[in-house]
Amino acid sequence: MTPPPDQSGDRIIDVRGLRTQFGDFIVHDKLDLAVRRGEILGVVGGSGTGKSVLMRAIIGLKSPSAGEVDVFGQNYYDASEEERLGIERRWGVLFQGGALFSSLTVAQNIMAPIREHLKIEGDLAKDMAALKISMVGLASEAGAKYPSELSGGMSKRAGLARALALDPELLFLDEPTAGLDPIGAAKFDELIVNLKESLGLTVFMVTHDLDTLHAACDRVAVLAEKRVIACGPLDEVRRNEHPWIQEYFAGPRGRAALAAKAS
Repeated sequence: MTPPPDQSGDRIIDVRGLRTQFGDFIVHDKLDLAVRRGEILGVVGGSGTGKSVLMRAIIGLKSPSAGEVDVFGQNYYDASEEERLGIERRWGVLFQGGALFSSLTVAQNIMAPIREHLKIEGDLAKDMAALKISMVGLASEAGAKYPSELSGGMSKRAGLARALALDPELLFLDEPTAGLDPIGAAKFDELIVNLKESLGLTVFMVTHDLDTLHAACDRVAVLAEKRVIACGPLDEVRRNEHPWIQEYFAGPRGRAALAAKAS
């Protein structure tokens, strides 16, 4: 894994004073978070802390009640529709479960954003889809399969291939290893790191997987009390004395993940 970017490196995502809520229920309040260019940031937190809600607020699927969200140096929510589209073309998103269109083959799923945003059709679109399928470690035959014919690991990789369809600079991953067996999860972690390094990606990853934090993440942000209570390299965050952090990282699973890394 490459070392974390320097503190002075560009902020590809900059969230300031964010508040999100559903009716009177406040999920985040006065939340600040920066994601540096070229890093994999893992976002963790207990159930109900709004990890996925934070991701959805950054990508425009959940409008915040207050605060600012800058992506690529531009305020996303102050941008025009055309400007937002330009920002969105520079990122890719892998939702939980892959979120593939069930009526389309894997190749057709990947070609959908290519056709919509790049206006590319025919053999060139097919060739681009085939390249993405290969990049995520799927056999070429997977392109003709429908989502119902895929295993859980294949579905994750197919969803990742679609997220990479437009050659994004920024990748959002929501619980990418959830539901995978330990071997499949480890291989997926390795794939993400390899893609980050070979393509120069910045990755925002919501996860609960301690092994993923050790294997893939340059920094970790912890959500609790409606905000980010700690953010930094894993070894630094682990030393934070907040009760949830200690329970999470010093509990049996945390100790097992640390021992596995050391072995």
